[in-house]
Amino acid sequence: MALISANNIKNQVLYGLIKQQRNITRFFSLGVYNNQKKTLTPKNGQNIVLVDGVRTPFLLSGTDYAKLMPHELAKQALSGILTKTGVSKDVIDYVIYGTVMQEVRTSNIAREAALAAGYSDKTPAHTVTMACISSNVAMTSAIGLINSGIYETIVCGGVEFMSDIPIRHSRKMRNLLLTANKAKTLQKKLALLASIRPDYFVPDLPSIAEFSSGETMGHSADRLAAAFGATRKEQDDFALRSHTKAQEAANKGWLTDIIPFQLPGVAKTVEKDNGIRVSSPEKLATLKPAFIKPHGTITAANASFLTDGASACIITTESKAKELGLKPKAYLRNFLYVSQDPIDQLLLGPAYGTPQILEKAGLTPKEIDVWEFHEAFAGQILANLKALDSDWFAQNFMNRKSKVGAPDINKFNNWGGSLSIGHPFAATGVRLAMHTANRLVREDGHFGLVAACAAGGQGVAMILERHPDANPN
Repeated sequence: MALISANNIKNQVLYGLIKQQRNITRFFSLGVYNNQKKTLTPKNGQNIVLVDGVRTPFLLSGTDYAKLMPHELAKQALSGILTKTGVSKDVIDYVIYGTVMQEVRTSNIAREAALAAGYSDKTPAHTVTMACISSNVAMTSAIGLINSGIYETIVCGGVEFMSDIPIRHSRKMRNLLLTANKAKTLQKKLALLASIRPDYFVPDLPSIAEFSSGETMGHSADRLAAAFGATRKEQDDFALRSHTKAQEAANKGWLTDIIPFQLPGVAKTVEKDNGIRVSSPEKLATLKPAFIKPHGTITAANASFLTDGASACIITTESKAKELGLKPKAYLRNFLYVSQDPIDQLLLGPAYGTPQILEKAGLTPKEIDVWEFHEAFAGQILANLKALDSDWFAQNFMNRKSKVGAPDINKFNNWGGSLSIGHPFAATGVRLAMHTANRLVREDGHFGLVAACAAGGQGVAMILERHPDANPN
């Protein structure tokens, strides 16, 4: 596929197509669960189910979790899923856990957190990373291990702790310290000490930027929004929608995946997400651009924020769930990963993944009752919706004859998303799956579609099917 610059996308898409599709929604007549006859049968004849999932409250970094370590958050999620489901730790065959900004002292955080949570020391565990879709990787890796016949019941999830990210010495200082560690005499050690220069003390700070391009994700999102004609007002309106929907869901008690977190050493229990802020269009309009100044459209209010949080879920076969007396939330039917140009199309994973997963599952957009897309930026969401509703984009970038169409906005992220709830990178995938499963019950739906973008120009798409025994609690 030939790659073109964001400016070319802007020139060809913005003026040729976007003016005709300012309304990003396409309203479909969606099937009701009770009337839905279609079901997806796994090719190998084995039904794999999402039993249930939990998460800690998602908090702005630097707030109530600030003094913890990431494995302590993960411990809470890993123990919480056993408590919620009543599943014994002895039933768990394996643990797969994701993280992105890795704490060096707990490099295999899956193992350390599982031990801290009281899992058997005979239960293997490994850590995965794929940026914002790390816990999706954990879940789909579990599907593979179960389908292979190696294991039956696996706990998956992810944790991110942005309150205390690793900051390294400079490369020069690291080399000097390693050399000093090998020095045999005091004279050699003193000589190395004398060679230190002021620039050795400049820290090597981590950055949320693409290694391949050096560009921060916010800059990429700003360019993508401009390329697809996503205006500042559209972005602010979508961000406001996200916060409003999240607040409504919280007030109505629908966010049943949250488990309280008792802060160690203090008499305080964290029970809810703290990033939800319902503002006003007027106030949002006053905020200055955060990345491309002074004319960018992405601000602190229409971008997801740095978040601390952890999640966990149980995946097993339907027969094993029945044996254990469990009532699963959903069938995990299909999944796939996509990748594309990490410079001009960094955040278009959902646009590429959605048509492919629908074809893989043999479904049409009309048959999807619940849509859950990861909201990295409001501009990123709008760009993906516009791309999905563009024949030109489908034909020129996806080798398709026509567009698949944008999701029905009335079925889209109805409980808010990462913009409002928060985005602890490696924990978000399970949160998306649980919102999908629980919404399918509350909204009387049958099929749900999860899609997310990730650093490196990658993405994931998954199909969930409501289980007949599912309940929303």
